Amino acid sequence: MIEGGLGEGERPAVLLSGAEGPEGADDKLPGLGRWGLDEEGGIEADLPAEATHVFLVVNGRKNPIDQIEAFKDWLGNRAAEVSQVMCIVNCQLAEKHSKLFAWFEACIYFSDVVLLNRREGVSNKWIGDFRAKFEDKFYPCLFEYVKDGRVKNPALVLAPVARRMSHVFDEQEWVVANEDEEDVEEGDEEVEMKPEEDPYFERRTGGRRVHELPHIEDFLPPKP
Repeated sequence: MIEGGLGEGERPAVLLSGAEGPEGADDKLPGLGRWGLDEEGGIEADLPAEATHVFLVVNGRKNPIDQIEAFKDWLGNRAAEVSQVMCIVNCQLAEKHSKLFAWFEACIYFSDVVLLNRREGVSNKWIGDFRAKFEDKFYPCLFEYVKDGRVKNPALVLAPVARRMSHVFDEQEWVVANEDEEDVEEGDEEVEMKPEEDPYFERRTGGRRVHELPHIEDFLPPKP
């Protein structure tokens, strides 16, 4: 995708999670680097100074919401912006374990592009039904198929068009903080405002998230 989707003169770099071990395919990745987490769960990484495009790949075995929230905080102190969020769906895994739908649904909620991968042995009906669950809710993200490790139109996939449901990487929106309180009368000028919070970031008293996701690592083979 990087080879076919970026123009001449552009310099990509890829940052992988330091928690994931090296793979043979890593040698093919340009400007390869690693990112990690500090003791408080914040992201530790440096943007390669010479890179025009940086692909940060999250840890696929850990909670994606925690990583997105940490990445948002990390990005806020850097002169860079998010042009695309991509989700790669392992169709074989999703079909086999229906409980993982909530996990993939959360990822797709934050994504501009959804790449349907590992479709071998998965029926066209299941894939159509999976897409329909999001298209029926008018999700604007782009669904593309991966075949032999490639997408048909890399330039389309990498086009910097925001198609995600979430607004966490957009300009901060403000909402009325006390709009549901009975003591707020019509025309009251004392209106408190607060930053809009993404539904997946909301937490209950005690710290647990309102929308809890299944632990995907429970459905994956152990690390070698």
